Amino acid sequence: MAFLLRIAAQRTPSRLVRAVSAAVPSQIRCLSTSPIDHEQKELQNLARNFADNEFAPKMQEWDENQHFPVDVLRKGAELGFGGLYIREDVGGAGLGRLDTSIIFEALSAGDVSTTAYISIHNMCAWMVDTFGSEEQRHKYLPKLTSMEHFASYCLTEPGAGSDAANLSTTAVKKGSHYVLNGSKAFISGGGSSDVYLIMARTGGAGPKGISCFIVEKSFKGLSFGKKENKLGWNSQPTKAVIMEDCEVPAENLLGAEGQGFSIAMKGLNGGRVNIGSCSLGAAQASLEAAIEHVKVRKQFNHPLASFQNTQFKLADMATSLLSSRLMIRQAATMLDQNHPNVASFCAMAKLHATDECFKICDDSLQLHGGYGYLKDYKVNVYFRDSRVHRILEGTNEVMRMVASRSLLD
Repeated sequence: MAFLLRIAAQRTPSRLVRAVSAAVPSQIRCLSTSPIDHEQKELQNLARNFADNEFAPKMQEWDENQHFPVDVLRKGAELGFGGLYIREDVGGAGLGRLDTSIIFEALSAGDVSTTAYISIHNMCAWMVDTFGSEEQRHKYLPKLTSMEHFASYCLTEPGAGSDAANLSTTAVKKGSHYVLNGSKAFISGGGSSDVYLIMARTGGAGPKGISCFIVEKSFKGLSFGKKENKLGWNSQPTKAVIMEDCEVPAENLLGAEGQGFSIAMKGLNGGRVNIGSCSLGAAQASLEAAIEHVKVRKQFNHPLASFQNTQFKLADMATSLLSSRLMIRQAATMLDQNHPNVASFCAMAKLHATDECFKICDDSLQLHGGYGYLKDYKVNVYFRDSRVHRILEGTNEVMRMVASRSLLD
């Protein structure tokens, strides 16, 4: 974490980071540069070097075996990846959202699924850091930023996905505790995480009746469903989180009663930028793989790269990637500035980036021909892992709703 703290606090080049920069050659990587400063480029190179060495060689194995790489996650936490935009007094790196977006993109080029879990963990830590009391911050965040403990975000329910404001999980105060009953669906890290940020209804109908609770895995009445068998995101476990008279100390209420939905939505603004950043990494890696493949694969005695159709396809992929990157980074900058229209811009950026980057992964698979359909080639993993990004953190249909409301208000 010292690397990231030096860059964040001093904004001066580190010798170690310069060494990392030298290890990332390739003309292809030039496509990953849109307007970022020197220090952000160092962060990008640091993360990409970690992804190339720690994620990329194991990505297919983790996907095939559905392995949750706890040891590698904690190794990344030593560089600061466990608390990227968390305050430094509890072990965070204190970076901004644009810095973090650049890091998530670079990490995702090595493994989308694992990076996406890191992004969710960071979102949860940010919610505690931003809305928690000092006691809550110092109790939970040091172990979260070090990834000694892991965190999960629990909003979606079997009957309340996009319609999250109508969730049915209840929290009734009884003396010094709240008693929670209900279930959450599709929870990344479910059963493996140590801390769960659970949205539950403490009041009447609608968003104003929802509160947020910090629930520990050891709390009485908390259990988990079966491990879901998924198309992608296989390096992170997904389970239902079930509360049956789950007793949560009153001091584990995050923020105030009735503030939970606002906390959840503010977390999702950043989450949408984060997951869009993960899509950028998948698209970047897929484009790099496609370029390398068409240079060496021959048909009709010529490399595929010599055909105009291939050249035009690569140009379209690069253009879509650049437009997606610019939108995500604009939204990240607006988060840093606390811009009043940040919600609609985050929604539009997530919509555009996840749609376009998935298409880039699909086009890369197509350029690989039959090889792209084989599990020996990484492009099929990027394709599968990036597909869910159009669904989670708010479906892209909901993103259109959020964007259109800002136009009509």
